[in-house]
Amino acid sequence: MNRRLVLAAALSLAASGASANPFVQTIMFDPDTREPLVARPHAPARAPAIPREIVAYDGPYAPGTVVVNTAERRLYLVLADGRALRYGIGVGRPGFEWAGSPTITRKQEWPDWRPPVQMLRRRPDLPRFMAGGPDNPLGARALYLGSSLYRIHGSNEPHTIGQAVSSGCIRMLNEDVIDLYDRVRVGTRVVVLR
Repeated sequence: MNRRLVLAAALSLAASGASANPFVQTIMFDPDTREPLVARPHAPARAPAIPREIVAYDGPYAPGTVVVNTAERRLYLVLADGRALRYGIGVGRPGFEWAGSPTITRKQEWPDWRPPVQMLRRRPDLPRFMAGGPDNPLGARALYLGSSLYRIHGSNEPHTIGQAVSSGCIRMLNEDVIDLYDRVRVGTRVVVLR
């Protein structure tokens, strides 16, 4: 096999992120120089390791309630028997924090995205419409909150989970929002705490 084919295969493998462990970065080496190959120098950082897990819960909310603790950057789905399912989230950046107790009024798989007028005023460079799909900022699922512009949704930027960077929406990893979506229904109470 010639050197160019080896390099192309190595770059392709490195660009795909292939690894048995998703938290371990695969490093490929040039077969001649033994120097590391950098396939994607602009790739975003990996999502933080915020595992979805069942935890003890002794709060005041009834089973079935979704509790968003923006200070912790965690979302809890209250279960029975003093337990809750905890997820990592991304929250509103400074100036876009909020609190309240809406209900889920709509659920959507692979939602389309239409940035609200307020967002377009701040960011006129944004598209006016983006069809649902893996590149869409709303990710794999969206849970619409009351009559507000806010949603609990997936993200095409998993590296933002655990951070305060949104315009007020609650972001989740796509695999986590799919899990939550399947567990809640329209009418579920959501409590957002600051």
